[in-house]
Amino acid sequence: MIAAIGILVGVILGIVVDINIPEKLSPYMSVAILACLDSVFGAFRANLSNNFQANIFISGFFGNAILAAALAYLGDKLGIPIYIAAVIVFGGRIFDNFAIIRRLVIEKIRSR
Repeated sequence: MIAAIGILVGVILGIVVDINIPEKLSPYMSVAILACLDSVFGAFRANLSNNFQANIFISGFFGNAILAAALAYLGDKLGIPIYIAAVIVFGGRIFDNFAIIRRLVIEKIRSR
């Protein structure tokens, strides 16, 4: 219930508050947001599997975001688009988690 309220508050704030991210920072923010979404989908999957642990979620949420942004920064300094690796990995994990979430939800619906 708390997670649903947090998501709702976040969506409302995102719609109401006008935040402009400078174009120079957009690659860092995009991979950080993708990393955070990966953690959210992983947490949702873990919750459906009855093995969610808040400390794992929080450390993954912030750790993945910082690592992804740091990789994007390092790649920017080296002149190599390393952020693409983070996009591929986190994007693939999001789709994998979504597939597992879908199966778990269908199984729960069928078992009723």
